[in-house]
Amino acid sequence: MDGLPNTVPDSSSTADSQLHYVASSLARLVETARRELERDREAAKASLATASTILQSEIERHSGAHGCKPGALAGWQITRVRAYIERNLHRTIHTRDLSAVARRSPAHFSRSFKQAFGEPPHAYVVRRRLEKACHLMISSTDSLSDIALGVGFSDQAHLCRLFRQAFGESPSSWRREREVP
Repeated sequence: MDGLPNTVPDSSSTADSQLHYVASSLARLVETARRELERDREAAKASLATASTILQSEIERHSGAHGCKPGALAGWQITRVRAYIERNLHRTIHTRDLSAVARRSPAHFSRSFKQAFGEPPHAYVVRRRLEKACHLMISSTDSLSDIALGVGFSDQAHLCRLFRQAFGESPSSWRREREVP
């Protein structure tokens, strides 16, 4: 037996090599972002967004593999639902659409979503819209009305009302405070 090669892969070395690959990929992306920050802010943002997505996927994959709660969304469902929401922020997103993406009934999906994300689907979508609106207010010169419509709010007043509830100030004053001269 001593002369025979071990045909069973060592799971710890496989996990170590996967971790090394992910870590080196993230390190390259962050280094690219650091290098490009002054020359090409868009390239830096893209590198950081990719690094963030990879890291989030790895966290979800790891937590899903180690004892997710019964009834919670699986890692693949979380990834698909999150991607669907990001692609469709500009339009109305119904729970029935999200439940179809996750292949669950709407009632079961809503419970599972809250368990996985810590908030109901609607609250998550509104929060993501506000986060995207904040990003656009800082990174573009679009009007608040255009930003509101672009992230899925019905109009500027809708954005302003929810923004004030979340941040305690109007979007225009928030934007002015963070304006780069």
